[in-house]
Amino acid sequence: MTGALAPTKPLTAVDRCDRCGAQAYIRASLPVGGELLFCAHHGRRHVAALRDKGADIQDESARLSETPTSNATER
Repeated sequence: MTGALAPTKPLTAVDRCDRCGAQAYIRASLPVGGELLFCAHHGRRHVAALRDKGADIQDESARLSETPTSNATER
């Protein structure tokens, strides 16, 4: 059976790494069903092997280097 995957929702602060409990930035959707969540550290460690096994990877780790915006006015 083939078909389009439902769009994945963005990861939030509530999503935690299955390995260490830190905030998750990487989701691996497994071809047999289910998903694994990883922090950036553990995601980098495991993502290549998971991708080789057919997992769909959602990597939001670039958010770690984003600069927050401020609406404050300069004084």
